[in-house]
Amino acid sequence: MAKALALPAPADSAPAREGSLRWLLTLGLLTLLSAAIGGGFGLVMVSGIEKRVEEKYKAQPEKTEVASPYAGNIGIKKLAPVVTNLAASTEDWVRVEASIVFKTSEEQNPDVMAGEIRQDILAYLRTLSLAQIQGPSGLLHLREDLNERVKLRSKGVIQELVLETLIVQ
Repeated sequence: MAKALALPAPADSAPAREGSLRWLLTLGLLTLLSAAIGGGFGLVMVSGIEKRVEEKYKAQPEKTEVASPYAGNIGIKKLAPVVTNLAASTEDWVRVEASIVFKTSEEQNPDVMAGEIRQDILAYLRTLSLAQIQGPSGLLHLREDLNERVKLRSKGVIQELVLETLIVQ
């Protein structure tokens, strides 16, 4: 009687479960295989790139350290502020504070050089207009022009004129 009460199982459910289980097993196996192949390929690529980078850096020449232009016997002297009006204007005034970097081993007196340089700066600023010193390029040109004048005046004793402040009003 127990056999009579049991319901017969559908005939196609066991093969369907077995087929879907195989399908899932195949998909899992392919996923693991592709992950292993991708990881191996990535490791091979990274090691090849590392070797190329190392070879490239070994092939480059060694960088030599640039010697500082301020090495040796040098001194710095602060100049007195220069206040003057600009060319063709009684309303535009400029004030410049600067220092000079010079070689101390020379025979020239730094105080005398500082006075001469201050006079040159004053004379040069009186020839400029406001438009010539406006903006970053104007400041750069002013700095270059003053450095050139200083080097010519001192015959190479002064290495650089350092502009500390520039006020225009």
